[in-house]
Amino acid sequence: MARVTRLRRQLPLLVWLVLVWNLLWGTFSWANLISGTLIALVVTTLLPLPTVQTTGRFRPVAALRFLGRFLVDLLVSSAEVSWLAFRPGRHRSAIITVQLRTDSDLLLTVIAEALSLVPGSLVLDLDREHQVLALHLVQVRDQAHVERQRANVLGMEDRVVRAFGSAADIAALDTPGARTPETEGTERMSQR
Repeated sequence: MARVTRLRRQLPLLVWLVLVWNLLWGTFSWANLISGTLIALVVTTLLPLPTVQTTGRFRPVAALRFLGRFLVDLLVSSAEVSWLAFRPGRHRSAIITVQLRTDSDLLLTVIAEALSLVPGSLVLDLDREHQVLALHLVQVRDQAHVERQRANVLGMEDRVVRAFGSAADIAALDTPGARTPETEGTERMSQR
């Protein structure tokens, strides 16, 4: 019974591994499907991954809001970084920290990955225990720009949690006083 439960939990991973196997071969055939399934079963049996606790719920409308804003951020940031590459002169970069409100490993990972995929920013550190994210920003103009970037990070967190989080995760977002000015973060700017 435990094997059936474990297999059911790993079914998405197995399907993903079989899909990747077929994509690596370049064709979808019965031979690739069967061999991919066997290899996926061997890999997941010999190299088991720890289970990820998913207490959240998928909300399609919130997920579309997250995806839409992510695509806009991606396009705008790509244009800004491209312009920065061609613009002569010096620019200032910054490292900021942001106090997040969620404590879900899965949600923190999604937030960090989404922020790192946007050009012009890179997650340097994620302190899981204190829920603090350190982010490098390629271009900052002034302190107001830094605060807008910090607000963008919190907005990203809000959209991810509302799209994929549990009711408790969403309640943590809506709790007043969850952040204080002392925990908002600090930044270090440098000239380049």
